[in-house]
Amino acid sequence: MNKAKSLLLSLALIGSLTVPMQGTSFAGATSSDSVDAVNGTETFRVYVESNSKSTKNNLKNQYQARWELTENGFSTNMNQKQFDALQKNKNVTVTKVDKVTLDTEVRSTEFETMAGEYPTHQTPWGIKAIYNNTNLTTTSGGSGINIAVLDTGVNINHYDLTNTVEQCKNFTATSAPIVDNSCNDANGHGTHVAGSALADGGSDGAGIYGVAPDADLWAYKVLGDNGSGYSDDIAGAIRHVADQAVATGTKTVINMSLGSSASDSLITSAVNYAYSKGVLIVAAAGNSGPAQGSIGYPGALVNAIAVAALENRQQNGTYRVADFSSRGYGSTDGDYVIQQGDVEISAPGAAIYSTWNNGGYNTISGTSMATPHVAGLAAKIWSQNPTWSHTQLRTNLQNRAKAVDIKGGIGATTGDDYASGFGFARVQ
Repeated sequence: MNKAKSLLLSLALIGSLTVPMQGTSFAGATSSDSVDAVNGTETFRVYVESNSKSTKNNLKNQYQARWELTENGFSTNMNQKQFDALQKNKNVTVTKVDKVTLDTEVRSTEFETMAGEYPTHQTPWGIKAIYNNTNLTTTSGGSGINIAVLDTGVNINHYDLTNTVEQCKNFTATSAPIVDNSCNDANGHGTHVAGSALADGGSDGAGIYGVAPDADLWAYKVLGDNGSGYSDDIAGAIRHVADQAVATGTKTVINMSLGSSASDSLITSAVNYAYSKGVLIVAAAGNSGPAQGSIGYPGALVNAIAVAALENRQQNGTYRVADFSSRGYGSTDGDYVIQQGDVEISAPGAAIYSTWNNGGYNTISGTSMATPHVAGLAAKIWSQNPTWSHTQLRTNLQNRAKAVDIKGGIGATTGDDYASGFGFARVQ
């Protein structure tokens, strides 16, 4: 592996993005509240809706529309004076897009990473666990399936990811809603997530492996380098994935290692749209456990698979659900029916070793890390069963989870429970 060495870097990272799904500020050259160059006043993101098509079109002529996510609405930036004026218009509803921030309760891990070095583990514990093979040295599968990683971007030049990249797009830039061939990850989170899903070991096979190394990576930057983003950008990216999947006639899995305690209508609508187009959506359950009713959105939505995090630790004869992993409701235990706010599947999410944005590797924890294990598994299974619909694939994942019951951790018990969901879905 011909990688140039770089300095040893000591970092601490929030393991899973848990974001209140209604927009936020960005770092660097990304969408944010800003100062209007013409009048010097601060502008902010809003969503404008009108029941009158002509009114909507007139407003679009006044303001630069960023996303049209509803039939009679669009997002844009405006200053306070413009916002106040529209508030007085009885034919218009205008609301500020709230800011998305990281969940400060997410457990983080201090770690060291060395860019340019061989990985310490080519097949980390989570990969071996999901393959149910402690002697595993390489992985395979996922050919013909896209995994769309909606995150802080991805270092597409990482040795173990570069051969998997098919799309790289930025949904956070101020210049345009979508910027092709731009998905830089100055945060590291998105690169780590992508590695667990489909890292391919590099051209010489000496690197790290994800669950489905033959899958194609769609790296979509929807969060700024500070790990925050606007909900309209996230919703726009979800819809774009669905449209791209239809246009290319390919099977696609969305990985969203992000979430919030509250539902957002724009993202909910986008998830439902993508699901209606045959896209499978996998999302982090959140890191607000072990309290009941703490599953974040969009994972809490019925049309998304909420993934809980497992530790590399045995309890009651099974892996243990991490205390930080969000929980569903005990009142729905045992029904094997996915309702809003339920955990669906568990996967390795604590102390996960994967690719990092500086070209090296890092170990971090969170349901963010569990989610790509399931996304990769979905891609691997779908590639083996290309005639399946996304709903047939989801049923298969649920059945695999039922076969590996999880009884360790707060709330985990025999059968479907509010901590581990149906169980741990594995390759075999």
